[in-house]
Amino acid sequence: MFKSHVSLDLNAVQEITYRWTMPRDTLTKPQIIRTAIELLDAEGLEGLNMRDLGDRLGSAATAVYWHVNSKDRLVRLAGDEVWNEIELPDLQAVAWRAAATTMAKGLYAMLTRHPWLVQAFGTHPVYGPGKARYDEHSFAVYEMAGFVGAELERALAAVFMFVLGSALGQAAEVGLRRRLSREGVDAEERIQQTVARASAIAKRFPRLRARIKTGVPVKYGSAPARSFELGLEAILDGLESRLRGRRTRNSRARSKKSSRS
Repeated sequence: MFKSHVSLDLNAVQEITYRWTMPRDTLTKPQIIRTAIELLDAEGLEGLNMRDLGDRLGSAATAVYWHVNSKDRLVRLAGDEVWNEIELPDLQAVAWRAAATTMAKGLYAMLTRHPWLVQAFGTHPVYGPGKARYDEHSFAVYEMAGFVGAELERALAAVFMFVLGSALGQAAEVGLRRRLSREGVDAEERIQQTVARASAIAKRFPRLRARIKTGVPVKYGSAPARSFELGLEAILDGLESRLRGRRTRNSRARSKKSSRS
């Protein structure tokens, strides 16, 4: 009996020693970051912990810390890595508006694939080579359109904030469902109860009541179909109109100057 306990204790010590020393030889930072992204996608920002990450990697949490130093730094690294998923269009092959559309849609798709990133913007200073790569190409796109100086910054910000706001609704719904599930609540049932209460409140107001009577469903955290596409087109239409207006003014100014001379 004594020998059995000694054997088990030795096995446990060997396992701990193996898990402690193994990562320096086998784990890599990119591997840790990719696995962290998978965990964040599955569990959200609140669900990321080094022990679960270590289990996914077949390693000890202390070994993960050895590579990335802290959980906060890991979130920043993972948050920057996902920016590399966005396709950057060839500016020699497409016009600026097509390029801007591709990049905005790519950003929206990335944010909805990784809804935890929207939350991370408010808690972590996420910036690195991946985000810089996207920003650099964005500046090139809007410079190609003809925007300069402060107007360039505002054009970029207008599109980015629209995309971020559009992704926020889906991120909020994912976060709510995850929180309710952690609390042992039937997420679908709770959301349907909330929608039912929202419908009851909406019936007090004539325009909202009319929409409900037509059978338009009340939803939580989601916009009507093609809302993103319509909003993006409207913003780009507005930016294009500003460019045309400026060109027209400049052309008239040149004509007046030429006629005077």
